[in-house]
Amino acid sequence: MNRDNPLNSPAQAALHTRPDPAAQTSRALRERWWRIFDIRIGALPLPVYVLLVGVLAAMAARGKLAADLPTGIALVAVGGFTCAELARRIPWIRHIGATSIFAAFLPSMLIYYGWMPAPIVKAVTLYTNTSNFLYLFIAAIIVGSVLSMDRQTLVKGFVRIFIPLASGSVAAAIVGTTVGMALGLDARHALFMVVVPIMAGGVGEGALPLSAGYAQILGAAQGPIFAQLLSAVMLGNIAAICCAGLLSYLGTRRPAWTGHGRLTRTADNDEAVVAGEAPSPEPDVGSVAAAGATAIALYLLGVLSQQLFGWPAPVVMLVLVVAAQLFHLVSPRVRGGARFMYGFFSTAVTYPLMFAISVAMTPWGQIVAAFHWVNIVTVVSTVLAMTATGFFVGRLVGMYPVETAIVNATHSGLGGTGDVAILTAANRMELMPFAQIATRIGGACTVLVALTVLAYWK
Repeated sequence: MNRDNPLNSPAQAALHTRPDPAAQTSRALRERWWRIFDIRIGALPLPVYVLLVGVLAAMAARGKLAADLPTGIALVAVGGFTCAELARRIPWIRHIGATSIFAAFLPSMLIYYGWMPAPIVKAVTLYTNTSNFLYLFIAAIIVGSVLSMDRQTLVKGFVRIFIPLASGSVAAAIVGTTVGMALGLDARHALFMVVVPIMAGGVGEGALPLSAGYAQILGAAQGPIFAQLLSAVMLGNIAAICCAGLLSYLGTRRPAWTGHGRLTRTADNDEAVVAGEAPSPEPDVGSVAAAGATAIALYLLGVLSQQLFGWPAPVVMLVLVVAAQLFHLVSPRVRGGARFMYGFFSTAVTYPLMFAISVAMTPWGQIVAAFHWVNIVTVVSTVLAMTATGFFVGRLVGMYPVETAIVNATHSGLGGTGDVAILTAANRMELMPFAQIATRIGGACTVLVALTVLAYWK
């Protein structure tokens, strides 16, 4: 070893170990870019969001905006996450479900006033109507949440939820009708045209059969009746979204009142593990794919039962997945995949779905027509009575009052789309199975009872 070599001196050694300034600059720029890329608008990285906005705007300007799967996903993702992000920037009202309200109603309002480009409206409407991904979302949420749920919690929840639901329905009917009469409405009009439609389960399962039954019983035209019922349903859905947002905020202020998505209390205030049942392992790609296939198979079985017997497909699917969980028909690995599937759909699909429904299915004109103060006060009183009754009765029967009140609020919503908006406002998407009970079964019972009573009260 040559000790006289200048490269062996300490100064030369330090020179050769000194970082390259160009490499340091390159690394700093790269890390800065990564920090920008990690800023998100909803689930979209900021650069991807800006790129999509530019590409979609250019396509719309050239009249080349297609309604295929990739373009449709991009359109509803940009629209839904933009609405949610706008609502998050507004103080105070963001705590009462503003993100859901914006995503569910702002696009419809923009269309009504002609402020949304026609090519976008056409593409989103065609994509939504042809893909029918509302029911894919509901299937994924129901199957994912039920298979992720402890069996003991599942049994307790399904048995007990009927008590606050029935109590809330009776209280809402009494309070809503009384308030309507106090404001000058006829008792029969207040009950059957305002209160009952709110609890009837939405449009397809509620307002439509109600209007057909009313028209037959009263000997009147169905169209005008349906328009009146639809306005009450829309207002009830908005009121329920606001109630859900307030309940979510209440849960943050009073942690003892909420199970953070759990409906029933357990002995140790935690979800018990069934004896002999292995915990669900961490999901892999195969288990997630298997969970998705299970959800689709159960949904299609529900569709087949609706075609053969007229049973509502979501209710049949719900019964089947609950039975599968109770009798251990699904392996722990697939249940782990179902939990991941639930998380993905609730995080990445909710706001795009609400945007699509608002563009394709929400008539802002009907909502505007119902903005009369008498209707608003009557509807709000009805929804508040339903929700408050669920809160107090749920507490009496050993359920978390915040979650029970939220489920009762879904009984005042716009069917499946209303369930999505209400649970999103409450940040409690895991309550979807119980919301489906409130909407589907509770709505069907409401329609049946209302038509029976009206037939004797002509």
